[in-house]
Amino acid sequence: MELKTVNDTFSVSPQIAPGDVAGLAEQGFRSIICNRPDGEGADQPSFEEIRVEAEKAGLEAHYLPVVSGQVGDEDAAEFDAALERAPKPTLAYCRTGTRSITLWALGQGGKKPVSDILSDAKAAGYDVNGVVRRIINGGKTPTDIADAQHDIVIIGGGAAGVSVASSLMARDPSLDIAIIDPADVHYYQPGWTMVGGGVFDAQETARTMASLIPKGVHWIKSAVAAFEPKDDAVILDGCRVVKYKRLVVCPGLKLDWHKVEGLVETLGKNGVTSNYRYDLAPYTWRLVKGMRSGKAIFTQPPMPIKCAGAPQKALYLSADHWTRSGVLKDIDISFANAGGVLFGVKDYVPALMDYIERYDATLNFFHNLISVDGPARKAVFSVAEPEKEARTVEMDFDMMHVCPPQTAPDFVRVSPLADAAGWVDVDQNTLRHKTFENVWSLGDVMNAPNAKTAAAARKQAPVVAENLMADIHNHSAAAHYDGYGSCPLTVERGKIVLAEFGYGGKLLPSFPPWLVNGRQPSRMAWLLKERILPPLYWQGMLRGKEWLAKPEKVTVKDPISA
Repeated sequence: MELKTVNDTFSVSPQIAPGDVAGLAEQGFRSIICNRPDGEGADQPSFEEIRVEAEKAGLEAHYLPVVSGQVGDEDAAEFDAALERAPKPTLAYCRTGTRSITLWALGQGGKKPVSDILSDAKAAGYDVNGVVRRIINGGKTPTDIADAQHDIVIIGGGAAGVSVASSLMARDPSLDIAIIDPADVHYYQPGWTMVGGGVFDAQETARTMASLIPKGVHWIKSAVAAFEPKDDAVILDGCRVVKYKRLVVCPGLKLDWHKVEGLVETLGKNGVTSNYRYDLAPYTWRLVKGMRSGKAIFTQPPMPIKCAGAPQKALYLSADHWTRSGVLKDIDISFANAGGVLFGVKDYVPALMDYIERYDATLNFFHNLISVDGPARKAVFSVAEPEKEARTVEMDFDMMHVCPPQTAPDFVRVSPLADAAGWVDVDQNTLRHKTFENVWSLGDVMNAPNAKTAAAARKQAPVVAENLMADIHNHSAAAHYDGYGSCPLTVERGKIVLAEFGYGGKLLPSFPPWLVNGRQPSRMAWLLKERILPPLYWQGMLRGKEWLAKPEKVTVKDPISA
């Protein structure tokens, strides 16, 4: 916990943990204000968890969430009023503390000289000069003057962002590239399924962001607030402006935990867990190990979601453990899927159905989780079967693994870069934006009809790098993305059904069938997932080594010979 003192009665900090609250009380704090919306980050505790600990410690806790980059005058007024009422001293927090200090600075306008506001913020370690410009401009950020400028700006330091930066630097180390991302930690999210199955430790899936940013690439440690693509500008949290010649957008997607009523309040307790959050995947394994009988539900929301096989991977690994422990006969397993099929590529369904039958799991299609009562151990699903009247169904559970609904990040959904559904609108082959020619996108945030997996990003990064370099040299698109995605379905400990496919469900195997037959469970595929893919990710993909990912070149026919 990194406290930043602004004055005698007010401090800010990045995200705090429930375990920090008692210490805050011991330091004399009497109130907490949370400015970070729940569900913004994979490793983020909910406000309810903080509130419960605050109540135990005798602190007031207020929830005033503000979407990154959307700090309005009303937000500042509401924050200022809450700060006036709250017992002092007060701590406000968000992801990095930037939103909280911005709210405070906006609320101080007219109360004290601007120079004092800047001085207090600077002493706390924050630069709020951008807020001054915004106040002067009546709340509108000018985009004609940049705080920073780079030839290539990449939004997002996840698998896609770091990989494309490395692929670009491998092609031309002299490029002026900046990655914008506020996170301190980079996660290998495909490993969280294995954490929830007791195969990996959670710590194995995390590295510091600083250790992964490619040499020579600038890291702007800030959240993006908005895009101004007509002005080739990105607006950062705190209203700073970064200009670019070319932009790559790959911030991932948003896990919308709040879309399920009651879910946030019960995550991490009452038997409710999710491998989609770093801090909860170990809880999945604790629940699985401790379960000897009862009802276990595994849910999958409407598409699109990242790694569409992950919800059933959790089911298979859990059921395999219960089988090996001799308790499967006493556990009732249900898979509640908002969709109408077990897996979207039919070639892999027979092998998966064999395991559904082996584990005696009940398939409940068209079942979408809408609310959870954790203490009562009850879940409610809306059921919308074709040609039937919609209804709701209540299920009891002793353990429930939840895959949350997912959307594009808010700052993307409301931007000029988004399509009607909120995803970045690209050509599915070149990954170039359909409207803004100096913008590309890859990873989970763009709207090409491929599976949202790390394996897809591994193939996309060289395509974007190749096509962006071609654009720099005034050439047409040079590489083509075929929609490749991979989903290693962990059907039991030691065996995987390795689904590899592209656009339209076309099978795109990486290995000959004598080595890995993707339609059958394979020990070789398990070895690939457990031993080979993690180092391939850390030392290969993120370092610009395009092993098994060389981009498919676009062939242009000679018009004379044609």
